[in-house]
Amino acid sequence: MQAGDTLAHTLRHTLGLLGTKVSCDRGACGACTVLLHGRAVASCTLLTVECDGGHVTTIEGLADSASGALHPLQQSFIDHTAFQCGFCTPGILMSAKALLDQNPAPTLEDIKEALSGNHCRCITHYHVLEAVQDAVARTQAAAQDAVPRTQAGAPNGVERMR
Repeated sequence: MQAGDTLAHTLRHTLGLLGTKVSCDRGACGACTVLLHGRAVASCTLLTVECDGGHVTTIEGLADSASGALHPLQQSFIDHTAFQCGFCTPGILMSAKALLDQNPAPTLEDIKEALSGNHCRCITHYHVLEAVQDAVARTQAAAQDAVPRTQAGAPNGVERMR
């Protein structure tokens, strides 16, 4: 690693994490988006030395490493065919992940705003918006299913009145 290497270069060429794509080299297209401390950043404009001690998540870290299960966003993108060639898809997914981590119940306008820095020529962005909305619904449903139940389905710690 050289002192002037961008995070995108280090991820791809030093660490072999090829999911992060580089297209514009100016931070304008969103293809290189990764998470730094949970925040979406353009890795092509960020020097690796600026990330010293930081927590970086790439598309390779989105699926569950223990089970291999896809993240709800990844599964929703597949189910809604929200990709074409796939070049920009990792950046879009990482921007969507940052949004959902900060706002688990975003509106359609919130989603559009969060993804406004990601550009793609191949796909219909309606499919992307539907996929993110579906991932929100899946995540909320999974969270509801995870709430332990007691008497006749009451949430744990809530007693049913007789």
